Order: sequence, then C-alpha cells, then structure tokens
Amino acid sequence: MSVNESITPEPLLQLGLGFMASKTLLSAVELGIFTTLASDGHDHTSLASAVGLHPRSSADFLDALVSLGLLNRDEHGVYRNSPAADLFLDRTKPSYVGGILEMANARLFGFWDNLTDALRTGTQQNEVTHSGAPFFATLSQDPVAWRNFLNGMNGVSTPLAGALAADFDWTGRRHVIDLGGALGAVPAAVLRSNPDITGAVFELPPVRPVFEGFVAAHGLADRLTFHGGDFFSDPLPQADVYVMGQILHDWNLEQRQFLLQKAYNALPEGGTLIVYDAMIDDERRHNTYGLMLSLNMLIDTEGGSEYTVTDATQWLQAAGFAEVSARPLIGGYTAIYATK
Repeated sequence: MSVNESITPEPLLQLGLGFMASKTLLSAVELGIFTTLASDGHDHTSLASAVGLHPRSSADFLDALVSLGLLNRDEHGVYRNSPAADLFLDRTKPSYVGGILEMANARLFGFWDNLTDALRTGTQQNEVTHSGAPFFATLSQDPVAWRNFLNGMNGVSTPLAGALAADFDWTGRRHVIDLGGALGAVPAAVLRSNPDITGAVFELPPVRPVFEGFVAAHGLADRLTFHGGDFFSDPLPQADVYVMGQILHDWNLEQRQFLLQKAYNALPEGGTLIVYDAMIDDERRHNTYGLMLSLNMLIDTEGGSEYTVTDATQWLQAAGFAEVSARPLIGGYTAIYATK
C-alpha cells in the first residue's frame, strides 16, 4: 500500500501537541511577561531577571513566544510585545483580556486532563466533582479562586462588550441590567458610549466586593450599580433591556427555558432581552470554538453545554418574544436580540 505523499501527519501532530503552545502562552501571562514589556523593551538577561526565570531554557521560552508571534525581538536582542499582546495582555490596560487566560491556567488546564473521564461518565470534572456541592458557593469560599474566576469572565466579556455596545441600537433605552453579569463589562461599555443610560448587574452577593472595585476603577460608580440575588429564586429588577451573556450555557434545557420565561415576564412591552454565547452553527461543523467551549461546559458544569442559534431562537419564541434576530459578534460568538 503506497502512502499518498500529499497527506502528511504534521497537522495531526501539531493539533495533538497544541497544548505546548497553549501552556507557553498561559505561563507567560502568569509570569507577567507582557505587562513587564509594556513599559519598555528588555534583553534576555534583564527580562529573565525581571520575571524570575531560571537560566535554563529561559532563552528558549522567550524565543518560543517570538515564534508564536507574541513577542518581537530586534537585531540587538531586545524583546518587545507584539501589537496584539501589548493591547490585550498588559494587565495595566483596560483592554486586558488575560483574566480568562489566568483562570484557564489556574483551573481549566488541569481539569481538561479529565476530559476522557467526563466523556465516559457525563459528569463535571472541577472543584466540586467529588463533593457534589454547588459550584458557585464552593468557589466563592476561596477569595483568590473567586476573584480569579470573576476576572476570567470579565476577560471574555470585555471584547464582546464593545461589540454589543456598538451593534445594538440603544436609542430610547434607559436602564440595562446584566443578569449574571459578573463585574459588569457589558453595561460598562454601554454606559461609556451612551451617557443617558444607567445600568446594573444582578449577581450573587459574593460578587459585590470585586464588582465594586471594577466599577470604581472605571469611574462608573454613580451610574452602574449592583443588585444581589439569585436569578432562579429572586425577582428580577426592572429594566428595559436585560442581558444574559454566557449564562444559558451553564444550565440544562429546563433551566434555560425557565430563565428566558422569567426575563420575558419581567420585561415591559417593547423591552429587549439580549442573549449571547458561543452558539454552535446549525450544521454543527463550522464554529470550532463553540464546540470546544461546549466540551468545557461538560467539564465545568453539571448540565451545561453550548447550543445552536436555531435552538435559542425557538426557546425565545416559545417564551413569547415577538421579534427575534441573531447577529454574529466576534470570536465565534453570536448575539440574539429578542423584543417583547
């Protein structure tokens, strides 16, 4: 049997060993490489000293970041951030999205080692795998892990927040509430570009201290407030726009339908619910990120998964929403605008 010379194992090997590149980036974020280089370039010796690298393989590590397109190195051996790394991976910038990478490094990277077990058993593989305790209650007991998790959610939401603020027509809207909105990245982006709108986050009470720090840092404390509560058991605060971003994928079908119906019932006539997630395309073959994230929900939730745009549209229509339209966002995410 002859081997087709046009087919090589390289793509398979690159995919199978892709965790090496992933962990190189995650470790660079953990070490503060990009924040250190944001102020000025460093040669190998000074950069290694600044972030605490051992001499063995430190040059390989930094040059791997060059090869991955995350750093640039000039003819004098001075390292600097690539434009994207400088914008999105410098902790001092409001555009920082590394929170999700920090959370992935601290939590998800290790949990994904148990993907095979999750696929065989259908059970989550995280902090509560063996205890059976509620996930959010368990995580909130560890202040470091809790802050890390919330910053991770904020890291994902930050670029999506800008896209939503620009894409949705906010004309005539007065008050937006992000249900389960973590630190409030979405309403913060909306308020910055719409000075006549106020906003709030409806979240579990343990989120409040981290939320207040985020809001104060962004100068929005007078317009962006916090409502403590549980969206399953407590009444929803009044608003003319609700946002459910990366919420439905945490829950099973019955819970999703309950939340959508509850939002519909609470909205005034003409009010809008915005749902966004990494929704899977209806053919279930193109949005690789959405499919990967759905596997992550297997690992990290009791009954969650991603879902298709058609699924979400049908759930919203069943809840009573008259006008339902889907809009692609960025990075494999889709928003659905549903008006009562």
